Amino acid sequence: MRNLIVITLSLVLLPGLVLAHASEQGFVLLLPTDIYISSGAASVALTVALLAALPAWVAARLFRPLPLIPRPNLPLHHLTSCLSALFLAFLVWRGFVGPRDPLVNPLPLFVWTVWWIGLVSLQGLIGNHWRWTNPWTGPTAILARLTGSRSLLRYPSRLGHLPGIVIFLAFAGFLLADPAPADPHRLAIFAGGYWYLTLMGVTLFGPRWLLRGEALTILMRIYARMGLVGRVRGRIAVGLWGWQVLTAPPVSLGLALFIVTLLGTGSFDGLNETFWWMGLLGLNPLEFPGRSAVIFQTLAGLLIANAALIAVFSLCLWLGERIAGTSRPLRQAFCLFAPTILPIALGYHVAHYLTAAMVDGQYVLMALTDPLGRGADLLGLGPFFVTTGFFNTPGTVKAIWLAQAGAVVIGHVIAILLAHALAVRRHGSTWRAVLGQAPLALFMIGYTVFGLWLLASPRGM
Repeated sequence: MRNLIVITLSLVLLPGLVLAHASEQGFVLLLPTDIYISSGAASVALTVALLAALPAWVAARLFRPLPLIPRPNLPLHHLTSCLSALFLAFLVWRGFVGPRDPLVNPLPLFVWTVWWIGLVSLQGLIGNHWRWTNPWTGPTAILARLTGSRSLLRYPSRLGHLPGIVIFLAFAGFLLADPAPADPHRLAIFAGGYWYLTLMGVTLFGPRWLLRGEALTILMRIYARMGLVGRVRGRIAVGLWGWQVLTAPPVSLGLALFIVTLLGTGSFDGLNETFWWMGLLGLNPLEFPGRSAVIFQTLAGLLIANAALIAVFSLCLWLGERIAGTSRPLRQAFCLFAPTILPIALGYHVAHYLTAAMVDGQYVLMALTDPLGRGADLLGLGPFFVTTGFFNTPGTVKAIWLAQAGAVVIGHVIAILLAHALAVRRHGSTWRAVLGQAPLALFMIGYTVFGLWLLASPRGM
C-alpha cells in the first residue's frame, strides 16, 4: 500500500508531456487616458486657432458641395416604405412567437443593432435613406388612396416640435431605464404599438405629424443634414460632412431644442454606465442591483442632463453675442448654431456603439441566415460562431480605441468649422466671428474632453 501511494504521488507531482494547448490570455489595454484626452482637446483647440488666422472664406469653401449627376425621378419610396412596414410586422410577429433570447430573436437585433446603431449612423454618415425606409409614408398613402379621406384634424402649429421632443425623451427613457428593453415580447408590444399609434397620428393630422410629432422621423431628418450625399438644385451632390447644414434653411426653436436634446441624451447614455455615475448613486458597480432599482434615478438623470446642456449651450451663445457686440436675440442665435452640434452627437453615437455593433452585428448575420430559427442557412455562411477575439489582441484593441477617439474628435472639429462658417456669414467679419464664437468654441473643447473621458471610463451594467 505504501509503494502504491508513492507511485501515485510521483505520477501526479512529476512533470510530463501533456497533449493540450494553452489559450490566449485576455488582454486589457491600459489606455493613456490623460494623453489621448489632452491630444484630442488640443486638436480641436488648434482648429479654432487656425480659423482665427485663416481667411474668412476657408471654412465655407470646405463645405462647398460637388454636384454630380441629375437626381433620378423614381417614385419608388412608397413601395419601399410598404416593404419596410411589412418587414417590421414580421419582426414584431417574431418578437411574440420567437425565442425569448434577445441575441437569437431577430426583433431586438434589428431594432437596437440594425436600426438604432446601423441605420441611424448611415443616415448621418452617408445620406437620407429614411425617405425609402420610413415604415409609415407608404401605408398612409395607400390608406388615403383607398378611403379618399384627408386628415381629420389640423395640427396645432403652436405645438411645434414639442410632441416629438416628448416622444424622443420617452424613447430614450425606455432604452436607458426600462428593466428589459431587449426582451422580444416586451419590445414587440412597444414597437407594434408605436407603429400603430403613429399611423393613427398621421391619419388624424396628416404628414405634418411625421414632421413635427413623430420623434424617429424628426431624428432621421435631422441627421440627413449631416450626410455626405445630398441634393443641390435637382442634382445629387457630395461634400464634407455637414455641408447640408449650411445649405438648409434655419431651423425652428422646437427643432433646435430637439437637436440639443439629441446630444444630451447620447451623452447621458454613456454617462449612466460609468462607475462615476454609479458611485454618485451610492452603488457598488461590481454589485449592481439591476435596472429596476434605479429607474427613477435614470429618468431624473436623463432630464437633468438635457436641461443642463440646454442651459450651458444657451449661456455660451449669450456670452458670445455680448462679446461680439451684436444685438441678436438669444432665440435667434440658438436656432442658428444648434445644428452645428449635430457632428458631435453623430460622432459620439458612432464611437459609443462601435463595439456593440462589432459583436451584435454577428448575431444579426445569424438571424438573417436563419430568420425562422429552423436551422436554415440562407446566406450560405456554413458553421458560424460569434467571436469577441478582437478584444483580446493589442493590435485590434488599439485600432478600435483610435477609431472611437477619432470619431469624437472629427465630430468636434467639423462642428467648430460649421459654427465658424455660420458666424462669418452672420457677422461678415472674421475677427468678430471669432470673438462671438469663443465661448461656443470653449464649450466644444470641453465637450471633446468629456466625450473622450466617457469612452475611457470604466463601465458597469
